[in-house]
Amino acid sequence: MLKNTLPAALAAAAVAALTLVPAGPASAATIEIRPGQVSTLKQSNSKFMCPTNEVLIGRGHRGDENGDTTFSCGRIYIDGVQVTVLRLDIWGTTTDENNHDYHTPANEAITGIRHDGDENGDTIYYSGALFWQGKAVQITPRQLEGWVRENNHASMAGTNQVMTGRRHTGDENGWTQYEYGWISYSG
Repeated sequence: MLKNTLPAALAAAAVAALTLVPAGPASAATIEIRPGQVSTLKQSNSKFMCPTNEVLIGRGHRGDENGDTTFSCGRIYIDGVQVTVLRLDIWGTTTDENNHDYHTPANEAITGIRHDGDENGDTIYYSGALFWQGKAVQITPRQLEGWVRENNHASMAGTNQVMTGRRHTGDENGWTQYEYGWISYSG
């Protein structure tokens, strides 16, 4: 009798052990940022907005306030499905171009930039929150890049990064610094 109950007991113990083993971590979401619209405008009295569901991933400028500014947007995909960008800041946040330090609210990316006048005019930033299949997408951590001369530079986000801030001091010969944040999704 013991001979027949031992295999049954071992089988029951094995099944119980299998049900107690924690599942491995879920596979990480695949994040991809694809190039979107690229536009070049004269800086003075300009307004640039990324198209629907795109965010800023780069900016460059050549010359003075009448020089050209190039804006690069990107589309974010998680597991092959495009992220939705909800533009919450419809009025924008106004700063003084010649001395400002702008950062989007948490988990928002820059969606557009407007500039009024010359180097003493206002710069207005627009931002948007990111959602994937109805759930919030995080932008963390954020990192400031090194300072560059405003009158001759180009800056582009790294892999899986979006623009979340910009600092500027002085006129077109002054210094600019960009903040980029990494896209992450935890479900």
